[in-house]
Amino acid sequence: MVKNSTVESLTISIVIPVYNGGEKFKRCLQSLTKTSLNPDEVIVVADGDTDGSWLLAKDFGAKVIRLPKSGGPARARNLGAKAAKGDILFFIDADVEVYPDTIEKVVTVFRNEPNLSALIGSYDDAPGADNFLSQYRNLFHHYTHQTSQEEASTFWGACGAVRREVFLNVGGFDEKYRLPCIEDIELGYRLKKAGYQIGLRKNIFVKHLKEWRPISMLKADFFYRALPWTALILRDRQLNNDLNLQYSSRLSVLLVYAKIGALMAAPWLSQTSIIACIFALAFLALNAPVYQFFHNKRGLLFALRSIPWHWLYYFYSGLAFAIGFVRHWLQVKLTYRQA
Repeated sequence: MVKNSTVESLTISIVIPVYNGGEKFKRCLQSLTKTSLNPDEVIVVADGDTDGSWLLAKDFGAKVIRLPKSGGPARARNLGAKAAKGDILFFIDADVEVYPDTIEKVVTVFRNEPNLSALIGSYDDAPGADNFLSQYRNLFHHYTHQTSQEEASTFWGACGAVRREVFLNVGGFDEKYRLPCIEDIELGYRLKKAGYQIGLRKNIFVKHLKEWRPISMLKADFFYRALPWTALILRDRQLNNDLNLQYSSRLSVLLVYAKIGALMAAPWLSQTSIIACIFALAFLALNAPVYQFFHNKRGLLFALRSIPWHWLYYFYSGLAFAIGFVRHWLQVKLTYRQA
């Protein structure tokens, strides 16, 4: 329970880390000038940028903290949080636009729910980049948030707010994550472990402007998300039925690898090709709500195009978990031998 003084009149500080934000960062700042409730301050941490993003932020009236060398978003957010004066720290990424009512909704939630320590919002269903992969990736993210439970187990740096006193109590983001990674998820785990409540508020939206391409998406998902997230799960021994870790997602991974195994065995056991088809149909049935969502939002062709990418997503997610598990096992074994 927070102190009564913070419940009666809450102030809010926006914290944005930026590294060469370009036009997307400009759109982010422009969106903050059109809100129904003005933030008490906007703090931009220019993380070693070379494109003049810090000057753009100054032009928009933001308080700018300029770093000579990039240290990663975790460090940048921590520096912004320490300089902030608001009761609520609202972290957004430099490549998102807030809705006119986003800030007002964040403050209202904290005012009405004094026991809530942190909240995360959702990407909207109208991503800024119009190429297929960006639409697919961000719509899938939107779907995941909209179908997850409202009592969250992780935090989210693209659209996440936390009471400042709580954030400082748990030590902020872990600065060992030097790249955009899972520093927000790790913070969420520590918040939950400390007994703080995190809420997913599905009606609080931001628009993601990032343009995804195959290589950038696979690199980010595999190396910056799946592998470190696996290490975090194994470190904390915490596998929650939430967001990307729902039981349906875990079963989807098993079905993908079961199908691959059956197909590999087909040259020696012809009947396994039929078993592979059964696994494929089970996967499609399990994920039918996702494809129905894509169909409703973007049509039949879009839904059909999403299927191979969806298969690939579960393939490399499972591969990353397997690699992460082996790494963890070897590390534990090595530590045991050295003890």
